[in-house]
Amino acid sequence: MAIASRHSLLSGLTALAAAVLTAGVCLVASPHAGAAVAYTLPPVNAQFDYQIGAAYTPPAGVQVVSRDRTAAPAAGLYNICYLNAFQVQPDEVTWWQQNHDDLLLKDASGDYVVDGDWNEILLDTSTAAKRSALTTIMGGWMDGCRAAGYLAIEPDNIDSYDRSDGLLSIANAIAYLQALAPRAHGAGLAIAQKNTTDLGTAGRDAGLDFAVAEECGRYSECGDYTDVYGTHVIDIEYRAASFTKACNAIGASVSVVRRDVNVTAPGSSTYVYAAC
Repeated sequence: MAIASRHSLLSGLTALAAAVLTAGVCLVASPHAGAAVAYTLPPVNAQFDYQIGAAYTPPAGVQVVSRDRTAAPAAGLYNICYLNAFQVQPDEVTWWQQNHDDLLLKDASGDYVVDGDWNEILLDTSTAAKRSALTTIMGGWMDGCRAAGYLAIEPDNIDSYDRSDGLLSIANAIAYLQALAPRAHGAGLAIAQKNTTDLGTAGRDAGLDFAVAEECGRYSECGDYTDVYGTHVIDIEYRAASFTKACNAIGASVSVVRRDVNVTAPGSSTYVYAAC
């Protein structure tokens, strides 16, 4: 792991702590003077389950689970906390409008800019002040994730700039990630790059630790993630052929699973789960 260039290590880091680093445990300076905060990356190529749609008892063999921040983590496993950090969940629109309407992206007519595929209003990352305000909100959610027992966060919709009608840029997204990453680390959480190959190495340089990719097999993008994060990649496929393709390409060294696109629970007529 080339993490020395990505994390601000304490100057007095001991040889023992350095050895811990190579095992996937990282130390960063705490926002509180004189303390260090440890955070742990997900185990490499461990069986994974994607449960952001519904939480349920993981299948046998699963070691890593991703769940929505409102769900309790799975006992005894490595849990990743899903945050919609760049858009608004439909059931949270009223809260945002009543408390932080100025942080919702609006066009020149004052209308909300909406991701039509998921009916989600975009968050406005266009200025430093708004990114700071958003980081404060997300930071509170991160603290809640860590208190619940999560070990990492998965901030979704980094590529919302692609759906912003030109009102947001990739530079805005990177600047926001540069604020989110140290906030996560300070809370004792690893942080993932969720999707988008447009970042190149900018996500890693911003402090992101690993990648959670949807359908990198389908779109022949898996190498774009492994080139940046090595084996610290988790891939979710939603189609049988793409799952087979990803397993053949990276499944020997990287976590790859197949889920149904609505990530439902067992008992649903659409439930699908398989792992390489």
